[in-house]
Amino acid sequence: MPTVAITDFTFPDLSIEESILRPEGIEIVSFKEKRTPAELAGLVRDVDAVIAQFAPVNAEVVNAMGKAKAIVRYGIGYDNVDTATARERGIPVCNIPDYCVDEVADHTLAFILAITRQVVPNALHVRDGKWGLATPITAMQALKYLTVGIVGFGRIGREVVKRLVAFKARVLVFDPVVDASQITGAGAEAAKSFDDLLAQSDILSPHCPSLPATKQMFNAAAFAKMKSGAVFINVGRGDLADSAALTAALQSGHLAAAALDVFDPEPIPAGHPLLAMPNVIIASHIASASPSAVRTLRETAARLALKAVRGEPLSNVVNGVV
Repeated sequence: MPTVAITDFTFPDLSIEESILRPEGIEIVSFKEKRTPAELAGLVRDVDAVIAQFAPVNAEVVNAMGKAKAIVRYGIGYDNVDTATARERGIPVCNIPDYCVDEVADHTLAFILAITRQVVPNALHVRDGKWGLATPITAMQALKYLTVGIVGFGRIGREVVKRLVAFKARVLVFDPVVDASQITGAGAEAAKSFDDLLAQSDILSPHCPSLPATKQMFNAAAFAKMKSGAVFINVGRGDLADSAALTAALQSGHLAAAALDVFDPEPIPAGHPLLAMPNVIIASHIASASPSAVRTLRETAARLALKAVRGEPLSNVVNGVV
């Protein structure tokens, strides 16, 4: 019987995946929580396809796959999968790039508005039995008067830009692989360079994948080039920012605030200084969440695995294996 391994999952059960795979005579084997690479290697050794969420599908795990025809990542990012080793082995790696575009774009705007309108401090202020402004009036801003910088003009970046333009913000975009005409056509401005974006933005939000060229692109040098009093938003990947450098920039007051749905490492360690800062909003990697998005994610992953088992052409291959 063909078998699909699911390395880990945060859903209550696997009923959606089972409803797609089991009627086709495909068995599912799985771990619920993340396991060690050695344990994962045992799970995937004799399976026909692998679906992974957050588990480390590293070289040891990939090389243990005796006959897998695909590795499918539950999500847009795939930095927990060793795509290079999979390519060497001839195993295609697929992601699911379009299941939560609106959710993440909405969450970005929620973070931006929560900070510019000081939603959290003022809600807590009233809850404590107080009235009036909880923070200086200078912290209360309207997007119409601010410049928002966006790194990455992919699916999510474009949706964020649409929302910001509707709020009358000035939007700057840096994406070296996108023609400037596409950016201006969306009502934004193309930044001349990454440094130009850093220097001009009151709020900065990256929407790019975690790649060797983008990991820790927001480091101490980058934060130093940002405006004093700027705001950093991250709903993309935790390792786009150097966590220590971000913490230092906030502690020094150079950055006025931050809102983070992702962190490096995850979960954020207990007792981390950012957890005690009233000017920092931290969520637990939930920007992609909605009932429809999660269903689409799981159905798509299962159908990609089914295609792989059948030997059918695969979509969303990210490591160049045909």
